[in-house]
Amino acid sequence: MNTQATELLEKIRQQFDTAPYPRVPLERSPKGDTHLLYIHDLVTPYYVNHQRVLNTEGKVILDAGCGSGYKSLVLAEANPGAKIVGIDLSEESVKLARERLKYHGFDNAQFHALTIEELPSLGLEFDYINCDEVLYLLTDPVAGLAAMKAVLKPEGIIRANFHSRLQRALFHQAQEFFTIMGLMDNSPNEAELTAVRDIMKALKSGVLLKARTWNADFEVDDERLLANHLLRGDKGVNIPEFFAILRAANLEFISMVNWWQWDLVELFEDFSALPIEIGLALAEKTVEEQLHLFELLHPCHRLLDLWCGHPGQSTPYTPVSNWTDDQWRQATAYLHPQFKTATFKADLIESIAESKLFEISHYLQKTNEPIKVDGLLASCLLMLIDQPQSVSALVQHWLKIRPLNLVTSQPTTEMEAFELMKDRLADLERLGFILMEA
Repeated sequence: MNTQATELLEKIRQQFDTAPYPRVPLERSPKGDTHLLYIHDLVTPYYVNHQRVLNTEGKVILDAGCGSGYKSLVLAEANPGAKIVGIDLSEESVKLARERLKYHGFDNAQFHALTIEELPSLGLEFDYINCDEVLYLLTDPVAGLAAMKAVLKPEGIIRANFHSRLQRALFHQAQEFFTIMGLMDNSPNEAELTAVRDIMKALKSGVLLKARTWNADFEVDDERLLANHLLRGDKGVNIPEFFAILRAANLEFISMVNWWQWDLVELFEDFSALPIEIGLALAEKTVEEQLHLFELLHPCHRLLDLWCGHPGQSTPYTPVSNWTDDQWRQATAYLHPQFKTATFKADLIESIAESKLFEISHYLQKTNEPIKVDGLLASCLLMLIDQPQSVSALVQHWLKIRPLNLVTSQPTTEMEAFELMKDRLADLERLGFILMEA
């Protein structure tokens, strides 16, 4: 590491020693935050990669750049029975992380003040590595990813992200401006924070940097100011640059973490109205190219957030939407573990008892419109809370509670129930509520 990189690393260390991140109160628990737990549950990316349902008991999970330990706590809550290991370059942050996990009763956790490049010294291999909000601070992100790959198990998965260069451009300009003004030479303290606020308030309201990067929250929230306008070492990339970094580290893209928010087709009012040659050209683009085109049209995501792993370790599988009837008849349905809660169960029972629609998107919103299921499907979901069910068992359950076709008043046939169950389960699987194994 050259002198300039060493000096930058030391400045970043000082910043997070002085102001550990995130500043989440020790007693706050992520329980009940289904979306947060869902994306930190190893079951989610493992299913995306292999279309198999994983048991997290005994898995070893690394939180690389754990900070004050809130994401480590999320990982512990989301992955029952897993061992949590956290590393961070800030000793003060590591102390807070240890205290946080102990406070919430997680004894199977350990934390170390280490850089990512020092990971091999732990002598551990990991099933999952959470590297959240870290890569954009590294002077050599390829080396950082390579160090994580070196301690990743063969079927292991890394979650990593960069700031979007397109979405984040004005904050990067702010950081450059305040660096030139000498406000980022040392670890920012009250004097630097006050100076930034004075400068931003003094700017005319029409100045683009103020109009696009400043609001009332920055007037009172030191953490937000430090994580944006005064963030040392912050770098952004676009999709092609991120994929090039993955290739340089010999890692393979699996999926965007929030994949449902990266659908290029959904950016168009009517995709079918495009000129045929344009529609065909877009459809034939690779995943990387489609993601890049999405961001060029709609750079709305602050983070380019993805899962990756060892090359060639993904399991080839047929998407559920393309299953044959034989595959469906041999399949088993699982409720995603993050919905197996007392609250979810109570709400299901209430909706069934009162013959009202159950708004499942209340727990995980993946579309702009609410997603509601009727009492029949709610009854099937209730069965899945206790244990997975074969599709055949769900079809038989359907026949018991809906013995008659409501249109014809004739007995519901097994084929009718089978077709209805296929359609309902396929929709919920596509949205990530249900996991299917054939």
